[in-house]
Amino acid sequence: QFTLTSQTKEILAKLQTPVEVLTFFTPSVPVPVSSYAKNLLSEYQNHTDQLTVKNIDPDLNPDQARRYQVDQFGALYGVVVFSGREGQRQVFGPQITAEAEHAFTTAILEVTGTKQKKVYFITGHGEHNIHSDYDSVRVGLRDNLIQVDKLELDKAAGVPEDAAALIMAGPQQPLTNSEQVTLKGYLKNDGRLFILWNPDPPQWHRQLLADWWIDIEDGTIVDSTSHVSPNQDTPLVPADRHSFQLAETYFPGAAAVFPKAVIPGGVTILPLVWTSPQSWIEKEFAFDKKPQFDEQIDRKGPLPIGVLISTTSLDETANTRGTRLVLIGDSDFAANRHFRNGNNSDLFLTAVNWLAAGEEIITVDRKALITRRLLLNPDQARFLHISSIGLLPLLTLIAGVYVWWRRR
Repeated sequence: QFTLTSQTKEILAKLQTPVEVLTFFTPSVPVPVSSYAKNLLSEYQNHTDQLTVKNIDPDLNPDQARRYQVDQFGALYGVVVFSGREGQRQVFGPQITAEAEHAFTTAILEVTGTKQKKVYFITGHGEHNIHSDYDSVRVGLRDNLIQVDKLELDKAAGVPEDAAALIMAGPQQPLTNSEQVTLKGYLKNDGRLFILWNPDPPQWHRQLLADWWIDIEDGTIVDSTSHVSPNQDTPLVPADRHSFQLAETYFPGAAAVFPKAVIPGGVTILPLVWTSPQSWIEKEFAFDKKPQFDEQIDRKGPLPIGVLISTTSLDETANTRGTRLVLIGDSDFAANRHFRNGNNSDLFLTAVNWLAAGEEIITVDRKALITRRLLLNPDQARFLHISSIGLLPLLTLIAGVYVWWRRR
């Protein structure tokens, strides 16, 4: 909570141009704001020799305040000015308390001319909204120094040149012909795309994925032995069934993703997350009925929930371009309700970094103290239920027998 993230440390270690930081705090600025800002900057200086910090009272030094364009708002609420070869950036007191390290690191990137990665969420087809049900995704990407924006393919001249990756999360309406042409052209030109959907997608969605050698089978995945209790339609995936080796991810209503039988040379398709052998695809899933495996119509596991697709070797460096896709048959696992639970946020953020950076696996730091849901598989839930009923009475009985034995 009180140390810098690995991303900020890496940026500071690579800093090659000097950055001057000036804090303008009057005595009227709340002490928690000024004290926190100064302590944070002191921590920054522990990781680079290129950062110099000066503390200035704008009331005592009005000429310095004018020189660095500190206005009345900055004097009232406090402001930190970052100055480098590419100009200046001001971070005001309210930003310091709300964004903390992210605001400072972003300012350093801007004034040194360091380019940030930027991802675009495709909109206009009923996708998840990054300012409502996908707000946690937007904040998580921002906290990992990735810029986020929306993209309407039908209104844009094409995919922006600064797009490190595109994300299409749970589209409900089909893409127009012109949008499909734009998207296919982008992918053929070493594009990077992250697609998330839900069970029983429409035919147009299947056709889009078929162009990348992927089939989707109707039905909802049910896992009787590895799920978030009590919902069997919420598969729980441990590290040994996860290409990113994340400890605990889960998917509230997921579809299975299958590579086609014939894949052309030069294309690699790797399972990302998959279910246990006791899982199956429930063809006639209903929330008010207990799922039952029917060997006549249901397909047995293990079942891939997501895959990684690359036209280059998966272990090549970020300098090697090539088309990359991440496909996951569940868009709800990253919604606000589930994003911060288990390792769901790590899965989403690592997938985006795999697309945008071209590296295999990265470490994602989050310092926010988030209230998390306790995820229990069926065995853990059974133990908790039984122990809560019988453990305390048993301990009381043992204590009573011990006391009786000592006193008899």
